[in-house]
Amino acid sequence: MAIPFAGVLAACDKPAGGAAGTSSNPFTGAFKGIDVTGAPYGKGFALTDMRGQPRTLDDFKGKVVMLYFGFVQCPDVCPTALTRANEVMGLLGADNASKVQVIFVTVDPERDTPELLQNYMAAFNPGFLALYGTAEQTEQAAKDFRVFYKKVPTGSTYTMDHTALSYLFDPQGRFRVALRHEQTAADYAADIAALLRGA
Repeated sequence: MAIPFAGVLAACDKPAGGAAGTSSNPFTGAFKGIDVTGAPYGKGFALTDMRGQPRTLDDFKGKVVMLYFGFVQCPDVCPTALTRANEVMGLLGADNASKVQVIFVTVDPERDTPELLQNYMAAFNPGFLALYGTAEQTEQAAKDFRVFYKKVPTGSTYTMDHTALSYLFDPQGRFRVALRHEQTAADYAADIAALLRGA
């Protein structure tokens, strides 16, 4: 399945966009985002959470998982994504929100320590979970989801360019939807609600 993900990269100092990001959904179906049902990638991950617990996708069976790749020092795109994720939880209502797990995977494990990730998640929603890995594990997780990321020098430090998509898994752990950064919280909530209904 060819998925038009070009143009959904974020420099993390400006909104994501591009030709593909502003095009209409090329698939017809129940989702506001890109229907990736049956895609031959996005099968799972093996990383460590911010409390030191090894995690795989199987740990979250029975919940809709919303997965996002980013980094703590991202000045714009990542905090916008997490703020929207918190808004989505509110739109879903307490009962549905309890059946959703938001997961943030850092693409900057060199700087994003477990303590920093805990504090970062707490700033948005105490129920959000951050995952990290070694440089090699991070590279493998990104490859498994076709996520691009790259260190970009900025003066004496660096920032990260990275793919700015959010990925949805249904309660059976199947990769189902890719949502673009410029989509609304209502779009995200609609697709999560559809998955909770069994779409």
